[in-house]
Amino acid sequence: MATHPDDILTALTTEELRRRNSVKWREFPPDVLPMRIAEMDTPLAGPVADALTTAVTRGDTGYALPGRLPAAFAGFAARRYGWCPDPSTARLVPDIMSGIVEVLRIVTEPGDRVVVNTPGHPPAFSWLERIGRRVVTSPLAHGPGGHRLDLDRLEHDFASGARAYLLCNPHNPTGLVLSREELTQVAVLADRHDVRVVTDEILAPLTYPGHRHVPFPSLDHPAAARSVAFVSASKAWNVAGLKAALAVPGPDARADVAAIHETVSEGAGLFGVLASEAAFTHGLPWLDHVITALDGNRRLLADRLAVLLPGVGHHPPQGGYVAWLDCRSLGLGDDPAQVFLDEGRVGLSSGLRFGPEGCGFVRLNFATSPARVAEAVERMAAAVAGQGRTAPSSRVRQ
Repeated sequence: MATHPDDILTALTTEELRRRNSVKWREFPPDVLPMRIAEMDTPLAGPVADALTTAVTRGDTGYALPGRLPAAFAGFAARRYGWCPDPSTARLVPDIMSGIVEVLRIVTEPGDRVVVNTPGHPPAFSWLERIGRRVVTSPLAHGPGGHRLDLDRLEHDFASGARAYLLCNPHNPTGLVLSREELTQVAVLADRHDVRVVTDEILAPLTYPGHRHVPFPSLDHPAAARSVAFVSASKAWNVAGLKAALAVPGPDARADVAAIHETVSEGAGLFGVLASEAAFTHGLPWLDHVITALDGNRRLLADRLAVLLPGVGHHPPQGGYVAWLDCRSLGLGDDPAQVFLDEGRVGLSSGLRFGPEGCGFVRLNFATSPARVAEAVERMAAAVAGQGRTAPSSRVRQ
């Protein structure tokens, strides 16, 4: 489907989206406005759709090899970040989390401590526990200016005997994008305490004006040379269900990435490889249009919250398309997402899933039409006012 740049988030009606089979549009009843799962309500980028259509026409539906994907990502990284990783050292994995788990199995031992910033992406907690690693939560600092990395706390947690640090940058759920200076300080601490850094950089293509992603392995530092970054086109081009990501090592971590078992790589999907290659090679204009549209939505969300829910604490994210909303002053208890669902019929992520620091918070996905963003805030305000016991009519069409 060809889409004008201005229509990239409004091209699909709610009725069309409800015909999708992905989790976002299937997990709730039809009267709920879904704003929880991190999917975008966009058509596919033209180059991605073309690559998949060609594969289907050819019957090209077999097992995956990395193919040209590592070189495509290296070219994208050079253009976008000024980083030139060696594509021959990258390893194909099905998704970010499975790759992270495999590398942590290689560079740590059962019982080892792994530091994770909180609030943190929920799968990190469950996966680390499943492989027998001990999660050390390292809360981000939270103040009037929003969230930031607490380097003093991080050093304390590194010094507690940690063997690895799972860094999410840009950060999910707060949208924090770390500067080169902050990352360099992390590298200094990691080197001082002999901590291996593994980075989830899935949201890296989605940074907003005024912020620039710096890949951790690109730093000129020994800790960066020993790090491994995990990258994917899945969030930025909305192809998460196709399953393909890359483990990209620093110069001194190549042996660790090479040790990823071949059965892990075999879990990647050929459609994911083909779609990701097309995205990184030909999808930059589409990506830029998406970022412009998302930037408009994050400003709209801030405006609507200020008018209708001024008690909600909110700092527009610097990267990604989720907003981390502090609802503690609203009197909705530890899990306001449940109240918003029951009383306002809007589906949000419960902050409780993101660690203790998520108590009283919710996460909202604004990668949809401006009309749906506005309606979500209206429904939330109605829930707070006690006026949402009857489900609001679903009036959004674009």
